[in-house]
Amino acid sequence: MSATGFSEAHSAEIVDASFAGTADPRLRSVLTALVTHLHDFVKEIEPTHDEWQRAVDFLTAVGRMCNDTRQEFVLLSDVLGVSMLVDAIGNRTSVAATDSTVLGPFHMVESPERELGADISLDGDGEPCVLAGRVCSADGTPLAGARVDVWQANGSGFYDVQQPDSTPESNLRGLFRTDGAGRYRLRSVVPRHYPIPDDGPVGQLLAATGRHPNRPAHVHLIVEAEGHRPLTTHVFVADSPYLDSDAVFGVKESLIRPVRLVDDPDLARQHGTANPFRLLEFDVVLAPLPEQDRR
Repeated sequence: MSATGFSEAHSAEIVDASFAGTADPRLRSVLTALVTHLHDFVKEIEPTHDEWQRAVDFLTAVGRMCNDTRQEFVLLSDVLGVSMLVDAIGNRTSVAATDSTVLGPFHMVESPERELGADISLDGDGEPCVLAGRVCSADGTPLAGARVDVWQANGSGFYDVQQPDSTPESNLRGLFRTDGAGRYRLRSVVPRHYPIPDDGPVGQLLAATGRHPNRPAHVHLIVEAEGHRPLTTHVFVADSPYLDSDAVFGVKESLIRPVRLVDDPDLARQHGTANPFRLLEFDVVLAPLPEQDRR
């Protein structure tokens, strides 16, 4: 179909024809679907030239807000629910494994390796808390040597990368290995609920639609073990505000846990903390990889 015959009725077909020389079949398929849906969207809403320019200006502003410690496009994907949809599609499984959720925009730096039981709270901002649990396979087999990458906000609701001038580097981040029984443990603080960065175009979008920017209190985890699907998830603090209205739609009921007050001197000594202490327990179940995908 010739580009000289461009018309409203055949716009998508004409653009799609221009991709005929695409060598990668997956790329061709994606572009065809993108153009088809995008053109249908434009035909449905019939934007004026001014409205379309405002849309272009908005996306330009989103790009300008991105840097080494902030990813405004991830925020945009999050607040539109696209990140959670991609996550749901990518984590279909037929076995009973721990639910996944979004990565979030603050996994911007590599977590340092730490010994089991280490304290990741370097600024001391927040109520001390122990995070502990077990990593196992879907059949209950404990997974020794599994990698548990943890990061979270402090008691004021900030990640280290949000306050680089006043917060120690790698604050509230740590990479741990499970012990022979598949257990991990670390000292931290009870995380606080917080707003996603709303001083940019994504924040303006939320304000324009009457939505708040807040996320409930949570700890991020990426858990990996040989022969299993990697898992990106959160553990959410029970009774935290915004569990029912997370700005990025990331909460799942199965991921909510209480932070208990434990009065047990022996257990406190094992965790290297004062008694009584706060304890957040979160076990992780990983789905085995299909045999053909194992290395």
